[in-house]
Amino acid sequence: MPRSRRAARRAQSSAKPDSQASDDEAVSEVLSHYSSASEGASLAEEGTGSEAVNEQAQEEEAEDKLKEYMDSILDKSAKTRQAALQSLRLAFSSKTLSEFLLERRLTLTDSLEKCLKKGKGEEQALAGTVLTLLCLQMGSGPEGEEVFRSLKPLLVSILTDSTASPIARQSCATALGMCCYIAAADLEDLVSCLSCLEDFFNTPGVGEGSSVPAQHSPLHCSALQSWSLLLTICPTSHIKSILDNHWLKLPLLLSSNSIALRIMAGETIALVFELAQDMEEDLCHQDTEFLRAQLKVLATESNKYRAKTDRRKQRSIFRDILRFIESGEYQEETIRFGLECMYVDSWARRRTYQAFKEVLGSGIHHHLQNSELLREIFGLGPPLVLDAATLKASKVSRFEKHLYNSAAFKARTKARSRVRDKRADVL
Repeated sequence: MPRSRRAARRAQSSAKPDSQASDDEAVSEVLSHYSSASEGASLAEEGTGSEAVNEQAQEEEAEDKLKEYMDSILDKSAKTRQAALQSLRLAFSSKTLSEFLLERRLTLTDSLEKCLKKGKGEEQALAGTVLTLLCLQMGSGPEGEEVFRSLKPLLVSILTDSTASPIARQSCATALGMCCYIAAADLEDLVSCLSCLEDFFNTPGVGEGSSVPAQHSPLHCSALQSWSLLLTICPTSHIKSILDNHWLKLPLLLSSNSIALRIMAGETIALVFELAQDMEEDLCHQDTEFLRAQLKVLATESNKYRAKTDRRKQRSIFRDILRFIESGEYQEETIRFGLECMYVDSWARRRTYQAFKEVLGSGIHHHLQNSELLREIFGLGPPLVLDAATLKASKVSRFEKHLYNSAAFKARTKARSRVRDKRADVL
């Protein structure tokens, strides 16, 4: 009897739910609902009608979860608000929810405004990211423009506030650039956002080694990234004025202590060169020769006081930049998603893809397949409509993957063994 009672007590204690669920569990719950819903989409077409009903029930359950997270944004607890914002960020970046958000965009915009105004640090940063994703979900139509216009003054206010949290300002810099790129309809909005962002890297002493505090270098990177993103949609007349006013200031950033800022500056310089070539503007003068010397140093740098991975990354990127400036050659990249692929064949296209990838994370492939906005930006046409048989035929089984990996490993081992044998003979 005592053993049975102890066993019963242990069973009861193990069956009790944990009252304090972690934020990670709340975040993963959103993705689990959506992943199960997406998997159900393919199974419903192959299975019976009951599976279709289950899929609909899963989608409704996922929408109910999203409604709960939207309500939790206004909770009194800062921890609850941050967990809700994190869950919304993961949901918006992993699925296309434009229809669901269309009727709730005003309410969500008001809630995000309160988080940006009254929140602190991490909460403001998450609110800025969710705002960017909301604008992306709404697209470039009147709804997206409405979201951008309503919160643009607040984003500029936080961005230019030197007393605000650095991560909040960094998030607002990204949000300002992305929302303006997606939804700005007037040239005045574009020019005002450009002038606000360029103040950060036009400040005297930004590129002079250690003059920029370490905690502010990500802010300068985000501002420069957003500025260069907006540069890709500028009219020709405004680009000419930018070349006259900012061309000589960009190379100063190459001497920054931050590797991220150096790389971002190098990519922006390559982008400016590309835009100048499209307008048949001549940038070849004595300052350009000095710039090439700087790029060669960065492309071959081997200083031991920098991290090995940082040196390798810097050399790889600056070799591509130097090759483009000297010969006009760009190393094309291929982005594969589903049954499709996209070619990144210019610095402007590279900057646009990197900006969206930074915001969407691992959800970039899903949005490239299904988002009308991204497919319009990258010229991919309307989303493909594939039946269940095509999707099933395109999937590679786990056994086939295993055979392919085994064959590749065997071939790689043979090739390395030959080289090692020859090296042993020489020694």
